[in-house]
Amino acid sequence: QPNLHLKQALVEEICPCKAEAGAEAAEQPGLTIRTNSIHTYNGKAVVLTTGTSLAGRIIVGDTSYQAGRAGEFAAVKLSDSLRRLGFRLGRLKTGTPARLDAKTIDFSQTILQPGSDTPLFFSFAPDTANGASFPPPNPVYPLGTQTDWRPQVPCYLVYTNPGTHQIIRSNLHRAPLFNGSIQGIGPRYCPSIEDKIVKFADKTAHPLFLEPEGWETGEVYVQGGNTSLPEDVQLAMLRSIPALDKVEIFRAGYAIEYDYVPPSQTTASLESKLVPGLFLAGQINGTTGYEEAAGQGLMAGINAANFATGRPALILRRDQSYIGVMIDDLVTRELSEPYRLLTSRAEYRLLLRQDNADLRLTPIGYQLGLVDTARYEQVEAKRDAVATEIARLSRRFFTPDDGNGSVSGIEFLRRPEVSYHTLLSLGLGSTELGPEVAEQVDIEVKYAGYIERQSKQVERMHRLEAWHLPPDIDYENLAGLRFEACQKLTRFRPATLGQASRIDGVTPADMAVLMVHVERARRIR
Repeated sequence: QPNLHLKQALVEEICPCKAEAGAEAAEQPGLTIRTNSIHTYNGKAVVLTTGTSLAGRIIVGDTSYQAGRAGEFAAVKLSDSLRRLGFRLGRLKTGTPARLDAKTIDFSQTILQPGSDTPLFFSFAPDTANGASFPPPNPVYPLGTQTDWRPQVPCYLVYTNPGTHQIIRSNLHRAPLFNGSIQGIGPRYCPSIEDKIVKFADKTAHPLFLEPEGWETGEVYVQGGNTSLPEDVQLAMLRSIPALDKVEIFRAGYAIEYDYVPPSQTTASLESKLVPGLFLAGQINGTTGYEEAAGQGLMAGINAANFATGRPALILRRDQSYIGVMIDDLVTRELSEPYRLLTSRAEYRLLLRQDNADLRLTPIGYQLGLVDTARYEQVEAKRDAVATEIARLSRRFFTPDDGNGSVSGIEFLRRPEVSYHTLLSLGLGSTELGPEVAEQVDIEVKYAGYIERQSKQVERMHRLEAWHLPPDIDYENLAGLRFEACQKLTRFRPATLGQASRIDGVTPADMAVLMVHVERARRIR
């Protein structure tokens, strides 16, 4: 990647740059980064992605020590630096399971969890450079074989048992989660194994997935087994499972507490409200999970680049993407635990489908310069092909075998038992359409009524999003606004009426007051 320079150091301080005499204002870098080495770095924009490093503390049983994660330093001075800049910090907790030695696992007593027979990709354009083609289903290659494709490594399922649970219960007094050693709030949707045993005491077994860490390593991750129990208890617990009765631990599981910046102090562009040019992404915003961090990192990077080059921020709407849902949730709602993005959080999820992600977002990537012309044209060709096929089917009439008269191809495709494959078998479909286009036609036709209804809901919300709130509005002196709404609006400082409507504690009556205020200010201007 041209112009990318990598450095490794411990960041200890962020502060506004001092102006250089004689330099134009536009040339002045905005922020200075100080490290524990002799180096400092200046930049117009800085993206801070601290993960669990901010004043991180690892806890295993009775042992605790400062660390960002296993084998890494904690960024203690950076937390102090953020406080000096005026940020309010909170404390959260997460955890990780033990890593096991694959040579000590009896895989014959596990349940094989193979990957998909059909190659599946997160991308609509998988890399097929250098003549690589799709592999056969789950091919078998000797370890170390140089191929364009490597097989997906399977996982293996085991279950805890009453003996496992008894070992855990007998040692709860040594569990940091229950003896007061841990103060931070953990993620609801990734509970530790000891938490599961207590909360779901009626369960006699819990699944644990043994996940190989990679193709060329013997390290195995115990998915579902997050724990901060003492290492001797972890070993006894694991060895109570038949497939693991001789297992050895590479590295014990642990809990980690860390600082975060409650995201009411962050805008929808992920720029901090207190320090211009400072962008925050990932667990520093109170989220948990790699996917949430990756989505924020993408948006923070885009907006940091836009900020540095004087372009407007990119803010994805809730009806455009799940990333838009996540960021809007973060900047408009109280965070009481690490945030995880779930499909149920999206009120417009009928529009946010995996099959149309390329149609929704590729044009935005193209405008930003992140998508090349060939890929953009490929997506637009797909869009045109879908529209053309739907129009053709609406003009194609025939008489089905049920004798109910002539119907169009569209009307026939709307039937629950009919798919585009059915149309092909009857000679009504186009054999020139690729499977992705055919799937899109099928979905657009079958759910047209529901999609139209949801699109109208989006239009109503867009009207609220078009009402911008002044950043310096004095909510305390706004007549008719309830005290709770005043507190929440002052804390979150929503950019639009739409954002204000989604803040917990802001009622329709409060929204009416805000609308009157905005309209009055507009007339005065």
